[in-house]
Amino acid sequence: MSEQLLRLTAAAPATHELQPNLPLGRYLVRNGVISQDQLVRALQMQLQLNAPIGEILVAEGWAAPGDILNALALQNGVQVADLAESPPNPVLCELQTSQFWLRHNAIPWMQLGPMVLIATSRPDQFDMIRDAFDGTGVMVLPALASESQIDDALAKQFARTLAVAAETRVQPYYSCRNWRITQRLPAILATLCVTALAIAAPTWALTALFLVAVLTLAMFATLKVTAFVTHLLDHSHLTAPRPKCHPGTVGFKYPKVSVLVPLFKEREIASALIRRLGRLTYPKALLDVVLVLEEEDDVTRQTVAETDLPAWIRVIEVPAHTGLTTKPRAMNYALDFCRGDIIGVWDAEDAPMADQIEHVVSRFAQTADDVVCLQGILDYYNPRSSWRARCFTIEYSSWFRIILPGIARMGLVVPLGGTTLFFKRDALEKLGGWDAHNVTEDADLGVRLCRAGYRTELIDTVTYEEANFRAWPWVKQRSRWLKGFMVTYLVHMRSPRQLWRDLGARRFLGVQAFFLGTFGQFLLAPVLWSFWLILLGFNHPIQSVLPAWVINASVGLFVATELLALAVGLTSVSRRERRFLMPWVPTMILYFPLGVVAAYKALYELAVAPFFWDKTQHGHADEEQTPN
Repeated sequence: MSEQLLRLTAAAPATHELQPNLPLGRYLVRNGVISQDQLVRALQMQLQLNAPIGEILVAEGWAAPGDILNALALQNGVQVADLAESPPNPVLCELQTSQFWLRHNAIPWMQLGPMVLIATSRPDQFDMIRDAFDGTGVMVLPALASESQIDDALAKQFARTLAVAAETRVQPYYSCRNWRITQRLPAILATLCVTALAIAAPTWALTALFLVAVLTLAMFATLKVTAFVTHLLDHSHLTAPRPKCHPGTVGFKYPKVSVLVPLFKEREIASALIRRLGRLTYPKALLDVVLVLEEEDDVTRQTVAETDLPAWIRVIEVPAHTGLTTKPRAMNYALDFCRGDIIGVWDAEDAPMADQIEHVVSRFAQTADDVVCLQGILDYYNPRSSWRARCFTIEYSSWFRIILPGIARMGLVVPLGGTTLFFKRDALEKLGGWDAHNVTEDADLGVRLCRAGYRTELIDTVTYEEANFRAWPWVKQRSRWLKGFMVTYLVHMRSPRQLWRDLGARRFLGVQAFFLGTFGQFLLAPVLWSFWLILLGFNHPIQSVLPAWVINASVGLFVATELLALAVGLTSVSRRERRFLMPWVPTMILYFPLGVVAAYKALYELAVAPFFWDKTQHGHADEEQTPN
């Protein structure tokens, strides 16, 4: 104890330097850290930005973090705590919960007699911590430490607690984590019954599957055509001039924005990712990009360690305490360490538009309170890599530029994409973040958002990704998506009546059309393909069971859905920078059959490994010139 006290006394600022209540910038100018001109410019920027002056100076490269720390110590008359050299006392951490310390970005450091020194990065906000100890008999005093050291100390102290919490943030009723074999049994039994029926009465089994296939195809086609027409009638939100919140707007300051970028076994992508994110024009003092790494992922950890990261990009490592390694679990863990009021998500291979964050902030500032999620448009930066990359680009363009905006316009449940998502933090935390066990956590969150009474809007900002253009990786990625859709559907259909009450009739039917239509058209595609026999003049077994008008109507539906897909595809790539894809739209009929393999792989994994995350490897294609 005496040695600690001696260190504190020896490191204390000289008394002639201690002039409390002077502005931070004055200390920095007097000590020669910054010039008067730099201070004036930083103060002008602070009128627009919701950020401390120190963070602005560091972000602009005018001061080092250590300079700011020392100046804050002088300004507030507090001691600087080196948490790496003198780690916090674990016993003292039990004075409050992990969530309390995370919320205040503080941690108990040491005890000196009756006083507990608490390390904080914001001594100007220490009164909120002091108030929490009123009436407890504990006397607390502030010490100053950097945010990064406090984060590292909290992660070390509460590693297991936070890791377990990351898996259980979502309420059990809305999560698939308690989905054991007994919950999967009905789906397994249904599959076995269909197989038994096919063996015992093949014609009747084929007829039943055919009718189900036609029904799901009709449901999805109805959703698609309605969304298409809705988009054509009103797509002003994607074509109107972007709203701007100017600095002169009364009461408006640009907020802090945290963006999670989960990385897993990414050796090739790290340097390219840093280069792409470096194009962002949002004020760096308000940009908090968090690279989320797994503790046992030595490949990515080594790659990132060898990369020179700017001050606005930091690393969070997720402890490997439970064996579960999924993107949503990693994001749940990192969410507690985020510093922004808006939380975004990008993938490892993403190349967002330079002004994307400004657009998100402006849109949130002008939308209704119940709009808590903004979904951007996803596109590909390597559409010329191969035929499959061209088709993938057409598919994404059709979905994110036509169908999904139409679904949002109709007020239906928006199945979110996995990236270019931005949330109001308070709403995301109320929902419990992401379901750590769901392999399509984005689509699941879209349903939960709507069930809670929130809304999602589409915005006209684009993020470019790498098209997964190799055959087997494409199958693995698509099988994960389809398995996740199945899991999401089964979880939310645990109580159809409750889902109906939460969503209302229109949204409930929209959920049925999307999920049943999506995996139904892949699982039952072979049944529909068999009808080429009729078109080629051969007899089909079900002709002896179903009347001719049913078969003719079904053939008409098949033709109509193909024409619809053609129309949507051509419309989606009619923009000048994507018109070179128009001749490839008719070939999409050859693109989707591989999805059948993915669907049956997904069905198998649904039964034996529902939480298995089939990793998609990136970094196989060079970035082409993106049409910003």
